[in-house]
Amino acid sequence: MQRYTKFLVISGFLLFSASVLAASSEMKPYPPAEKDYKRMVIHLQPLTNEDNNKLELIIGKTLKVDCNRHWFGGQLVEEIAKGWGFPYFILKSVSEPVSTLMACPPDKQQLETFVQVRSNEGLLRYNSKLPVVVYVPAGFEVHYRIWTAGEDTGAAQAE
Repeated sequence: MQRYTKFLVISGFLLFSASVLAASSEMKPYPPAEKDYKRMVIHLQPLTNEDNNKLELIIGKTLKVDCNRHWFGGQLVEEIAKGWGFPYFILKSVSEPVSTLMACPPDKQQLETFVQVRSNEGLLRYNSKLPVVVYVPAGFEVHYRIWTAGEDTGAAQAE
């Protein structure tokens, strides 16, 4: 019985070590996060036809805000991992939050809301073979949405 318990403990440790090594080797091409930044990683599921899908990055921070529309300015810059050729993204030039200037009703309470960064990046290619790596300032979160193309297409007319 004692041998069996040792076997289970050692097997569990080896499986855990293998998963940690696989994750760390998968991240080897990507630099560590700089001071006051964190590295966020998205692992996409393999799909049958990945070309019919796009990835939207939604970066922001949860803040207590009034009834106005709030957002951050920022620039999402694509970099390439040196020696590997793999893309990653860095959120730079993040502004303080800005908002519209509507008068809010006096009884309207402030609410905790996810305030997005409006950046220059559009939809990204869906690629489950590589992790999507995004460096953001501490305090920011990275959410994402998958967009899928429908089967119907339209045809342009010559005029």
